[in-house]
Amino acid sequence: MARVAGKVALITGGASGLGLATAKLMAAEGARIVITDIQKNKGPGAAKEIGGDTLFLEHDVTSEERWQQVVVETEKKFGKLNIVVNSAGIGTEGTIEDTSLADFRKMMAINVEGTFLGCKYGIEAMKKHSEPSSIVNISSVAGLVSGFQMCAYSASKGAVRLLSKSVALHCARAGYNIRCNSVHPAFISTPMVEAPLAAASDPEKARKRLLRMVPIGKIGEPNDIGYMILYLASEESKFVTGAEMVVDGGCTAM
Repeated sequence: MARVAGKVALITGGASGLGLATAKLMAAEGARIVITDIQKNKGPGAAKEIGGDTLFLEHDVTSEERWQQVVVETEKKFGKLNIVVNSAGIGTEGTIEDTSLADFRKMMAINVEGTFLGCKYGIEAMKKHSEPSSIVNISSVAGLVSGFQMCAYSASKGAVRLLSKSVALHCARAGYNIRCNSVHPAFISTPMVEAPLAAASDPEKARKRLLRMVPIGKIGEPNDIGYMILYLASEESKFVTGAEMVVDGGCTAM
């Protein structure tokens, strides 16, 4: 049997990167898919690439009103919601002195508030039925360990990590059949990682420097994270909640 057969999954940031890779895997394993993204020019093409009855919705994850609308539109299209993957996010470097308050607030709004709203309104829809449901929040290894140039990003991803645990405990205590976990990638070949490498004065040197930070010796692929998300969305992980799943090629083992 397909691993998420009959489930309805809402995946933010689904027009590219980790979100798109995850949507493809879930669709192949039987889920009906809603991808949302602020990139309205890429969304329809991504939905076509995923195939099936995939729905694309333009979505600014910082808007509470839009989150409410997206959940309603998902239920209208597919009748329910079982899986929310909060994948939309941004990442920039900056020390505490380099980071402006406006940049810090933007990072927190997208990475933290967007995830908070996804959990809040995801639960509202999921608790209407008794089917097993799952929320998967994308954090980062930067939410576990930090660096001097990762002030705002680490703060946001650390918040996602502990928010996920709080959501997991709330749902368990309330008796909802809803689990919540966080996933912590390291360097994955997505636009967020590849664009800065390409823009470096010496891209090859920058890539080699990055690879020295990964014990396994290579940059991860989107599916490396997608398969972990698929596991957490499926009933294979029915006893896993409040966990932080690290997929980092050994980075945090050092």
